Amino acid sequence: MNLNLIGKTAVVCGSTQGLGYATAVELALLGANVVLMARNQEKLIAAIATLDVSKGQQHDYLIADFSDSKQVEQSINHFVLKGNTAHILVNNTGGPAGGSILNAVTDDFLSAFNNHLICNHILTKALVPGMKSAGYGRIINIISTSVKQPLIGLGVSNTIRAAVANWSKTLATELGPFGITVNNVLPGFTQTVRADYVIKKKSSDSGKSEEAIMKELVSEIPVGRIGKPEEFGAAVAFLCSPAAAYINGINLPVDGGRLMCL
Repeated sequence: MNLNLIGKTAVVCGSTQGLGYATAVELALLGANVVLMARNQEKLIAAIATLDVSKGQQHDYLIADFSDSKQVEQSINHFVLKGNTAHILVNNTGGPAGGSILNAVTDDFLSAFNNHLICNHILTKALVPGMKSAGYGRIINIISTSVKQPLIGLGVSNTIRAAVANWSKTLATELGPFGITVNNVLPGFTQTVRADYVIKKKSSDSGKSEEAIMKELVSEIPVGRIGKPEEFGAAVAFLCSPAAAYINGINLPVDGGRLMCL
């Protein structure tokens, strides 16, 4: 199985912690040069220092706050104008705040749409020409299992994630002929800061203890535990590899079997 990413460059967004960081670690282990993208320079530098360099990789970072799409555009355009090419793009940023959909205001949807779909689109448009020239491209969107089964209490997220999933499927059809695949990876309940937030929010809304909420969540997972970030990162890294060249336009849950649909 060809998992070799030596000579490939990957731009990984939201990569100073959580699922983005775990993905960056796995891509580096396969030999990729990793360009981390996030808003905090200090955290970016610290994260780069932990990435594998045993295969001669050279890692770098880009600074951008995904709440400012113009900043994202400027950052990625500067990267490209310097003559850089990325063969892999991992779109990832923090999810919208929880809450019922009826309590959401218009700006909640607009902000989430901008942070996720618009920024994804800006990055993709900037990097696809280089992927086409290289004859190799992998675009991975880290979204949510809510695209298959909406999650209670995450009204805005459910809505925007579905938009990203359909954008991605359309893109997969358009880019497939150029050797570029586009896939979504859907995290289940995983050991991240986002998971901690969800537990605290559910606890606050229900009046139940965080321990009780955790027990309820784990009871819904057939494998009997929450996921590890590195397990998720490994799934993303595989889809970025040459071995996954014929996998295109899918939604891949990494959730321990929690989803009740196919």
